[in-house]
Amino acid sequence: MSQSTNVITVTAANFQSVVIDGSFARPVLVDFWADWCAPCRMLMPMLAQLAEDYGGKLLLAKVNTEEEQALAAQFGIRSLPTVQLFKDGKAIDQFMGALPESQVREFLDRHIPRASDGLLTQAQALMASGDLAAARDLLEQAKAEDPGNGRLALAEVRLTAAQGDITKALSGLDALPIDLANDPEVAALRGQLRFASAAADAALESELQARLDADAKDSEARYQLAAALVLRGDYASALEHLFELMKRDRAFQDDAGRKGMLAVFDMLDSNDDLVARYRAKMMNALY
Repeated sequence: MSQSTNVITVTAANFQSVVIDGSFARPVLVDFWADWCAPCRMLMPMLAQLAEDYGGKLLLAKVNTEEEQALAAQFGIRSLPTVQLFKDGKAIDQFMGALPESQVREFLDRHIPRASDGLLTQAQALMASGDLAAARDLLEQAKAEDPGNGRLALAEVRLTAAQGDITKALSGLDALPIDLANDPEVAALRGQLRFASAAADAALESELQARLDADAKDSEARYQLAAALVLRGDYASALEHLFELMKRDRAFQDDAGRKGMLAVFDMLDSNDDLVARYRAKMMNALY
């Protein structure tokens, strides 16, 4: 494919200006390739077409590693093809090998704003403020303008949950596009919805605590109390109850204590002290 404003060959002489400096204006996808590399020759035309498809939101920079060995060494290139994405002056992500187009698009969509992202952000703000009708209108507008944005489906699940239909929201999660199946946001939302379902018809926290005070083996009360604590953000107390449930009654709702702990881990930052502490406690108790 001929060169265009969205595809350029770079060398050591212009790498700084094109890739490093240029990535402050738009993401730059750097394709490290060699003529002897058959997968490279398969991947390059597809990357060039994607650069055109993204309509100026992405620059493809091609580096011939046979001619630019110093550049390849500088960026730790050990296998070909290697494709790195630069943004705001640094490499922020990469993939290796000739991935299929669907996976490359998924890779790019994690970093390149879509036309509908602004509407999606506005809709999420409206959901947070409780204006669900206006949020629905914006999501419908975004879907009409950009039906390929898979994150709109996730926003619709959140809207369904906000409207109180937890069962339908859980079904909506199961129907999300395959590229979102392992998304950390999906895992966190799934856990939140399961706790919401568990707490939906439960008694007040004070009543559940009273049941536990009377009978520490009341697994249902312990799980429902943990769910209520999760929903109001008291993750430490919730994890303690779930840990106790795991130790006391693995048979309750198919190991709900252990699975509940894992769900809370998904809802928290992996570097959170609570996650480290209770993951260690869980492993020690199990093994």
